[in-house]
Amino acid sequence: MLNWDLLLNGQRRKDRHGSGSTVLSANGRVELERDYDRILFATPTRRMGDKTQVFPLERNDSVRNRLTHSHEVSSLARSIGIRLAFDFRQQIFGEDADKDIERCVPALLAAIGLAHDLGNPPFGHQGEKAIQNWFKRNETKVFGELKHPDSHDFLGFDGNAQTFRLVTRLQILNDTFGLNLTYATLASMLKYPVSNKAAKPLGWKKAGYFASEQAIVEDVWQQTGLAEGLRHPFTFVMEACDDIAYIVLDAEDIVKKDIASFSDIVDHLQHMNPDDVVTQNVLAAAKSKNKEFKNAGLSPKELNDVSMQMFRVYAISAMVKAILNTLVSDINNIMLGQTPASYSLLETSEAAQFCKAMRKFDYVHGYRHKSVLELELKGNNYISGIMDMLWIGISNEGQDNLFSQYAYQRLSENYRRIYAESEMSDNYRKAQLLADAVSGMTDSYLIYLHDELKNLHG
Repeated sequence: MLNWDLLLNGQRRKDRHGSGSTVLSANGRVELERDYDRILFATPTRRMGDKTQVFPLERNDSVRNRLTHSHEVSSLARSIGIRLAFDFRQQIFGEDADKDIERCVPALLAAIGLAHDLGNPPFGHQGEKAIQNWFKRNETKVFGELKHPDSHDFLGFDGNAQTFRLVTRLQILNDTFGLNLTYATLASMLKYPVSNKAAKPLGWKKAGYFASEQAIVEDVWQQTGLAEGLRHPFTFVMEACDDIAYIVLDAEDIVKKDIASFSDIVDHLQHMNPDDVVTQNVLAAAKSKNKEFKNAGLSPKELNDVSMQMFRVYAISAMVKAILNTLVSDINNIMLGQTPASYSLLETSEAAQFCKAMRKFDYVHGYRHKSVLELELKGNNYISGIMDMLWIGISNEGQDNLFSQYAYQRLSENYRRIYAESEMSDNYRKAQLLADAVSGMTDSYLIYLHDELKNLHG
């Protein structure tokens, strides 16, 4: 049985293993409240403002990027945390819950909501695929042979694992503890609590951390009462908030870009879910507002936008209510570690059919739209090209020729220092330096550096 005192462990790794202070609060804040601020002010957080959510290189600043998406996920998570700490305190945390629950829970959920996409590479999920495909094409060049054990983390490169690496290692000042987040925050950030080696045997679709961070993960598990294959309860909440955000808000961006309309969503949902209670309740409320707006003399464009905004409000409200109900009803199984790897709060809730229909709408009208596919293809080509050129510098640490030296020097000094200090194998270290460098770039910087190196390489 999981224990909330351990799951909300506010101690930091540096306090236990380094020379950090063991003070439990600073400037009137509990430690878990400080984590959000550390993430907010970190450079990779700002970089998300120039990273793709759905539409690469989008010039319309009202359409979401990774940063606005992450702030929205964080806001949803914090709101749910407030409900859990105040309205469902006894059902979730028990009668003897710590007095700091009201402060710790919303702060923790807000922090992991903000951090959940920090490690995602440029050009969204297509960027992950581009990195994976480059390593597949160059597997023997990088690792010396096919199916080498060192290759697994890179053939299956994932932004979630890169996020954990980023906050625990890559953001350094003068030590090796990264942002030095609390154990509770690190534990709940692990969306997939398995390594690449264990993922498939344990039924998980992907790994949540790299072999290079194995020791850190084991330390986090020991300090929070978790173990391989066992998620922190709040990880389920963060995952649900992420799903809510992209399911509904990606649809709003699709409408904002005039790829589809509010009426298209209504028709789609009525066709797919004619008997689903959640769907019909959301549609009834949204259509009522749409009728009200029509009588206000709005232009067609304004009517479309405000109707979609109200649809978003009603949809999010219904989905949040659904996952709260599911969490309360399933909390005992979650605390006993009896949920399967495929368990999802949203997919188990009464809003499951609504979510399924909205996902299909996003896929058909957004993710597979010609403009998105065209820009994803460009992003894929840029990533593939820059990895080719950077590898020339990384493979021999800039010792081959002038271009090799120049390419190597264009890598982050911070990342090169971490590379030099790594205890992993030589091939693994070089592959990881390349992945660190590319995933840390913004969309526009990657294009800029690609063009700069291409002009020099010839």
